[in-house]
Amino acid sequence: MQAAPTDHAAQTFHDGTYRKLGFSAQRLYPNEELLRFMGSYYFSLPLNERKMLRFLEVGCGSGANLWMIAREGFEAHGLDLSQEGLLLCEQVLARWGVNATLKQGSMIETGYPDRHFDAVVDVFSGYCFDDKNFNTYLDEVARILKPAGRFFAYTPSKNNDSFRDPGPSRMIDDSTLDGLHRPTSPFFGQYYPFHFTEPEEYEALLVRRGFSVLRNERIGRTYRSREEYFEFTSIHAQRGG
Repeated sequence: MQAAPTDHAAQTFHDGTYRKLGFSAQRLYPNEELLRFMGSYYFSLPLNERKMLRFLEVGCGSGANLWMIAREGFEAHGLDLSQEGLLLCEQVLARWGVNATLKQGSMIETGYPDRHFDAVVDVFSGYCFDDKNFNTYLDEVARILKPAGRFFAYTPSKNNDSFRDPGPSRMIDDSTLDGLHRPTSPFFGQYYPFHFTEPEEYEALLVRRGFSVLRNERIGRTYRSREEYFEFTSIHAQRGG
């Protein structure tokens, strides 16, 4: 599948980063909030039940989260724009002795069938759209999730210094910068749409699409010896039947 036009800048950035930095471009172990999500609903299941559940990670990159999902016995699928990232992901999966089905493509035009996945997880991936395409992305998540399927998202909130003090970055809409152009900002150099969503906003968007929000948290940390604050919205949601 070819990337949608809105994805081209992000694809170029990530292909270049993975090509230049290899495994140093991304962490090698799973996101802590994703592990909380998995522990809350799935790690108590016996192996024979786990293998019946189909998980998709959107924006799987080099596989830091996906290998864990596969190793824990779930049917694992990974979607990413970057072919360079997927090549690294294949190596990570092989290193851990596990398998996953990988696909290059866009998160807003995934090509998967309706009601196909038991869970969709998004670790700092769905932020790379303007507001219009972010809404399209959530429509796609709702479409490919089974009834009662769960969604995990970890995405930048507006309660952080990169949004409050964007420097030379330009606002595309009320929630999106044209990239992170201020050199002192965490994730500086990501010169493509960078979307920020408050917990209350995200909850309303999901409820509008028939989800129940199970958990909704703010997760924050500092950078540069506490000079810069960056915060994420962490969401657990379940699709209605």
